[in-house]
Amino acid sequence: MFPFLGSALAESAATATEIATVTEAATVTEAAAKTAEASPTWSAELVEKFGETPGRVWIAVAALAAIAVILFAISRSSKRWNAKMLSMGALSIALSFVLSCIRLFRMPTHGSVTPGSMLPLMLFSACYGIGPGLLAGLAYGVLQYFQDPQFLNVWQFIFDYLLAFAALGLAGIAWKKDEKRLYLAIPAAVLGRAVSAILAGIMWAYEYLDYGLKIGSMEFSSPILYSIVYNGVYLIPETLICLLLAALIARPVMRIMKTK
Repeated sequence: MFPFLGSALAESAATATEIATVTEAATVTEAAAKTAEASPTWSAELVEKFGETPGRVWIAVAALAAIAVILFAISRSSKRWNAKMLSMGALSIALSFVLSCIRLFRMPTHGSVTPGSMLPLMLFSACYGIGPGLLAGLAYGVLQYFQDPQFLNVWQFIFDYLLAFAALGLAGIAWKKDEKRLYLAIPAAVLGRAVSAILAGIMWAYEYLDYGLKIGSMEFSSPILYSIVYNGVYLIPETLICLLLAALIARPVMRIMKTK
């Protein structure tokens, strides 16, 4: 009897061990499955990262790509776009961008007074015409967005960055004219930028109208007046600086740009 009892107990223990082993294996398999679900593949992580990218970044990238395509198409189809013009355009954009990083005075949200950051682009426009100047200004506007991004909506982005800086190409009205006409072309180009910046500023003003529109100690009830004063505070001294520098360096710089 006792041998039989011992055998039964041993068999029960073996069965219990097998059950425990199977249960442990199932638990490990289930945990591994949950871990696999919790750890997405590299492709899923990549898609997730792209999804987290702000929409304004995609807008800027798309605008930069469109500008690159336009510049390439024009450079291939127009005889006027030669290596000299492309290099001068790139140099003007780079110089304007570097000067824009030196801020003599900065407004609370957007806009600043610099040591003539608009002048290189306007001199380029005066040398090569409105069309090339508009494209150079457009490219510069995208760089300005990356330097100091302020995004409210697509229209504000277009007026505040693309059209505002593309308007600097209006200095091309001095193209193939007497150099004295440059001193009329510079204010005209800045006025074009001012109109676009004011429209963008009105959008901002209406967005934050409930919080009060103030510039220093001045308070405004009209978004239009607020935007005009706000943009005038930094664009007027910036224009005067550009005119002063143009009187000193415009002639030799334009002579270098026009030299074949």
